[in-house]
Amino acid sequence: MVKVVRYLNNEHHWFPTPEEALAEPNGLLAIGGDLSPERLMQAYRRGIFPWFNPDEPILWWSPDPRAVFQVANHRPSRSLKRSVRRMGWRLTLNHHFAGVIDGCASPRSKQEGTWISPQMRAGYLELHRLGQAHSVEVWHNGTLVGGLYGVLVGGLFCGESMFHRQSDASKAAFWALNQHLKSCNIHWIDAQVPNEHLANLGSESLSREAFLQLLSGCRDQRMDSVRWQPQEINLDV
Repeated sequence: MVKVVRYLNNEHHWFPTPEEALAEPNGLLAIGGDLSPERLMQAYRRGIFPWFNPDEPILWWSPDPRAVFQVANHRPSRSLKRSVRRMGWRLTLNHHFAGVIDGCASPRSKQEGTWISPQMRAGYLELHRLGQAHSVEVWHNGTLVGGLYGVLVGGLFCGESMFHRQSDASKAAFWALNQHLKSCNIHWIDAQVPNEHLANLGSESLSREAFLQLLSGCRDQRMDSVRWQPQEINLDV
């Protein structure tokens, strides 16, 4: 079977099935469309996500294999616990989504530019306004020094990006996320494309088929919106 990349328009929020994605580049499925809340949520519910450079058209992906975390398996290291105690960070949920996505969009060391374009930023800010995208913030003396954001799809948290301006701040945000998800009876985090950094944090790889089965089993899980109101997250250090 010859696989081809499908081109999307702005009129219908349709996607090809993830199984139609290319093997090379791994997971490329479709080009075009928009980043409206309706299309973004349709994509996430089908195991698809956008990822493209600012000078490119919108590219949609469903890689095989897929990186995931089991929330129950998360164990903060002793050194991370020491950092949290020493720094006295304040951890929050949904206090400054825009600040987190801007932190994630800032160029990193050994990296030129960013993949979080103004178009991407606007799309996820709208998802956040609608209560579908969420952030964890790390504060030091009132200054945002780390965080992460992602999209909630029923009982699956689809992580998008994280950043830090102080050592271990993004790991503290990830610890806080896992703790909050556990309290909400959410068991999985989608981390998209496997890589060494994610593996060092404890990710595992699932085949696309296995990931889609996992997704179908939890995407319709009902969530209590009260649990996602802005709040403090107190880590057990």
